Amino acid sequence: MNPKKLTFKNRKGLDLAAHLYEPLDQVPIYYAVFAHCFTCSQNFSAVKRISIALSQQGIAVLSFDFTGLGNSEGAFEESNFSSNITDLKDAADFLENTYQAPKMLVGHSLGGAAVLYASLDLPKVTAVVTIGAPAFPEHVTHLFTESLEQIEKLGSAEVKIGGRPFRISKEFVDDLNQKPLENLLKNLKKSLLIVHSPQDEIVGINNASELYHAARHPKSFVSLDGSDHMISKKEDSQYVGELISSWSKRYVLVEGKEGEKYLTDGNQVKVRLSGPGYTTEIKTPYHHMIADEPLEVGGNNLGPNPYDFLMASLGSCTAMTLKMYATRKKWDLKEVTVFLNHDKVHLNDSKNPNEKESKVSRFTRIIELEGDLGEDQRQRLLEISHRCPVHRTLEEDIVIQTLIKKS
Repeated sequence: MNPKKLTFKNRKGLDLAAHLYEPLDQVPIYYAVFAHCFTCSQNFSAVKRISIALSQQGIAVLSFDFTGLGNSEGAFEESNFSSNITDLKDAADFLENTYQAPKMLVGHSLGGAAVLYASLDLPKVTAVVTIGAPAFPEHVTHLFTESLEQIEKLGSAEVKIGGRPFRISKEFVDDLNQKPLENLLKNLKKSLLIVHSPQDEIVGINNASELYHAARHPKSFVSLDGSDHMISKKEDSQYVGELISSWSKRYVLVEGKEGEKYLTDGNQVKVRLSGPGYTTEIKTPYHHMIADEPLEVGGNNLGPNPYDFLMASLGSCTAMTLKMYATRKKWDLKEVTVFLNHDKVHLNDSKNPNEKESKVSRFTRIIELEGDLGEDQRQRLLEISHRCPVHRTLEEDIVIQTLIKKS
């Protein structure tokens, strides 16, 4: 997926760089803002993967670089935790003025603490998610403990975090010490999801416990067992994105009717593949799916491959057709299970006279019927299986018309 590159101004007039991850139909269920970790940026791999996973579930995500980081304007040493919070509020204002007010804030590490603070002044935000967040913002000072004395004496010091140099000011440290979360959480009045790994060596799991016990219900905790603080494994960040999406269905208040159409542009199916790998989004008028290829051929194995979908189409159509027929006949068909396989076989009497031997696709379909059915009824259902619409479509002459859409 290639996100939309945007810039917006914060309240100081600085341009902040942002990416907007949109769902396939570009009609989001709702918008969310993602706050990255301390000294990270919107290009941090976990931010991108989680944002993509959320967009694949119909949620538009705005991720951006805080002041002085990544491609945003400003000097990092002149920023602090409070400016991160105001940057978040400005990002929410930008969304509301340009698209739609966000309903959820997501924050990783110190970004998690920042979204908790920012959400207090954003009444349209109904849900907050923290990932590996500290219970006390000043916790991040352990990353440069050896420089704290120098910062106190000189007003600032250059420190290395993750191998990169950053200038940390005394104002930044003092600001962190003035932001306890305990009282804030008691007044949060928003749904809260806390995601944390027991193996987190940067921000210990005890921080999640502190946050959870201080917060009011509705609150949820999910252990991200086996993950590191940076959520560096692709499968972990994918899981977090899917987890947040699933959780938010209960706690994010979305206007609209249940069963509302995904696609409203007249297309029956819409498919999008962008970015590395073969992970492909599929949307039908009412449903959303993911197709992919196995790991051994360069895919991410996040969904069935195209031939799996083709066999699933044949199998499901077969089962539905048999159910409809048996119901009309008032037969006791309780359950239908269809097993399918696909391979290529040689056809000696090829339709192509120029080839001595031609390969054709073969679908093997085994049907299991449960119910009080006689042998004649079972034989009749076998005959009816060949009348399912997808079966007929696969056997008839097909015309596929392909056009390039004008940009």
